[in-house]
Amino acid sequence: MRVLGVDPGLTRCGVGVVEGVAGRPLTMRGVGVVRTPADAELGLRLLAIEQGIEQWLDEYEPEVVAVERVFSQHNVRTVMGTAQASAVAMLCAARRGLTVALHTPSEVKAAVTGSGRADKAQVGAMVTRLLRLDAPPKPADAADALALAICHIWRAPAQNRLQQAVAQNRLQQAVAQNRLQQAAALHASKPASHHASKGRTA
Repeated sequence: MRVLGVDPGLTRCGVGVVEGVAGRPLTMRGVGVVRTPADAELGLRLLAIEQGIEQWLDEYEPEVVAVERVFSQHNVRTVMGTAQASAVAMLCAARRGLTVALHTPSEVKAAVTGSGRADKAQVGAMVTRLLRLDAPPKPADAADALALAICHIWRAPAQNRLQQAVAQNRLQQAVAQNRLQQAAALHASKPASHHASKGRTA
C-alpha cells in the first residue's frame, strides 16, 4: 500500500509518501512541504496548495491519501486555514477517485509513539526510527505527514475488519428483519383466507 500523508496548513502543508503493509518494515518514498507566502491572497494560496499536492499525486501515484482530521483550536484563524488546506487535499484525492482517510492528531501520535499526548519531537524521532532515516524530517510538518501515512498503513487492516464486521452485521439484521416481515405478512393473511373459506362452505 502506498499512502500520501498530508499535514494540512496554509503556510506549510506537510506531505510524505510511505509504502508498505502492516507488520513489515515501511519505506519512505518522499517527504517535503508545500509552502505559500503568508501575505498572499487566500485564493492564490489555496491554488498553490492544490498545485503542489497534484504534483505529488502525479509523481508518486498513491492509493490512499491520509489527511489530518481538523479539530477545534483556540485560534480560530489557524483552524480555518488548516480546514481549508485539508479540503483542498481531499478534493485533489477525490477528483482522482482515491480513497481519503482522516486521522486525528491523537490517533496518529498513539499509532506512531504509543502515546496520544506525544510531542512533535517524539513523533519525529519515532518516524525517523520506523522509516530507518538518518535524521528526523524537517520541518515538523513533513514528519507529521509521514506519521499520518504510517498511521494509516498500520490502522487500515483493523479498520477494514471493522467495516466488514459492521457490513456483515447489517446484512444479518436485514435478513432477520425481512424474515420477520414475511412471517408477519403470512400470519396476517391466514385469518382472511380462513374466513373466506367458511363463507363459501355456508
